[in-house]
Amino acid sequence: MKIRNCIVAVMLLAGLVAGAKAPKYVFYFIGDGMGMGHVMAAQTYNRVVLGNTSPLLMMQFPVASMAMTYSATGPITDSAAAGTALATGYKTLNGMLGVTPDTVAVESVAKVLHDAGYGVGVLTTVAPDDATPGAFYAHQASRRMKYEIGLDFVASGYEFLAGSRLYGDKKDGKDTDLFKVLADNGVTVVRGMDGVQSVGDSRRVVLLNPEHIKSGNVGYTIDSIGGALTLPDMTRAGLAHLERVSPERFFMMVEAGNIDYAGHSNDGATVIKEILKFNEAIAVAYDFYLAHPDETLIVVTADHDTGGLAIGFPSQGYSGWLKNVDYQRISKDCFGDLCKSMMAARDTFVWDDMKAILSDKLGFWTNISIPADAERLLQDKFDVTFNQRAGKDERTLYNDFNEFTVAVFKVMDNATGIDWTTTGHSGNMVPVFAVGVGAEQFGKVNNNIEIPAKIKSIAGM
Repeated sequence: MKIRNCIVAVMLLAGLVAGAKAPKYVFYFIGDGMGMGHVMAAQTYNRVVLGNTSPLLMMQFPVASMAMTYSATGPITDSAAAGTALATGYKTLNGMLGVTPDTVAVESVAKVLHDAGYGVGVLTTVAPDDATPGAFYAHQASRRMKYEIGLDFVASGYEFLAGSRLYGDKKDGKDTDLFKVLADNGVTVVRGMDGVQSVGDSRRVVLLNPEHIKSGNVGYTIDSIGGALTLPDMTRAGLAHLERVSPERFFMMVEAGNIDYAGHSNDGATVIKEILKFNEAIAVAYDFYLAHPDETLIVVTADHDTGGLAIGFPSQGYSGWLKNVDYQRISKDCFGDLCKSMMAARDTFVWDDMKAILSDKLGFWTNISIPADAERLLQDKFDVTFNQRAGKDERTLYNDFNEFTVAVFKVMDNATGIDWTTTGHSGNMVPVFAVGVGAEQFGKVNNNIEIPAKIKSIAGM
């Protein structure tokens, strides 16, 4: 009897899914590196520091669950394998993009929907030929094959691509013909939000950062880089473009790649500000959903956890001081680069000069009390790094930090009550939030490969 009842229930559910109206508009948000601890840190800041009684928008969605992120390589995935899982529904080896472990190409949910007549936009705050965005259109044995990934975008036919810069314009240190190939195939490349105005009637658009910004990401929110793209602006631009060229139905993948960059750097304040900016981008889609509630699906998740962030520092006990986040006005990456430039420009350094910088950029001594033993530690690390030139660098995925910078931001962690387990990825589960048509299907613990499969099923594919 139990088996018979289960069969009947499954048949009824299948009938409901088959009879449901497929969404015309699908938004797929991916917070790269955004683990459960990252979201909770941002929400705690949102509640305690900003004084908001309502949680972050994604946490207000009616469906909230989790996803496992392991790859075919092992329990800790890289972004290429995780992106492939979230895009195609297949596990693969770390480093592989849009292919199975034996390098057989697999279609992404974006490609399936595009073939069915949906317009497609792929947006990110990092390079649009990087791992996660590339997984939605590329099929390469290695994520490092940037030029080939760029050619895969050209072949995809997708209508909109946005991010910091295209790494595929260089190969083995030499210029490639990637921008010519884009132009020859009717793809208009524009730079900065001012460039969006020059798109005209182009159906296919690539939006990049202004040329003077050379970094791998569009720039951190905390650094306030003039002219840099922001994820909310990119989302608005992508949405407006798809509404123009494919108003009947479209799919958008929007990645907050800066969360991952800051996680690799173990930079808590920068992570929090990036998640808040991610939340603003989600709000753009949510406003669209409110105008089309019976035709829209929004799914929010992450490819993996970066850094193993937790609210809780050994010396803080059960306390946390996230108000100190606001005294940090520079990312760890930019601070580390500032230190490198200082070392290259001068032979000797005075501690009082550095104290003034720390006070201005991080609030040390003026807003954040620095104990005498912590100051002695910082001064010793300063002397070893700047004057003795004997400090050891800490290597992370996107930057190398000198011994003094590492010590400074460990003091900052102590001041905020944030700590880390790694400068790489972790095997922790990641959040899943959903609202709209078919959102209820995400309301259990998911394996990441289930998410694109469910989107395709909800869309009737």
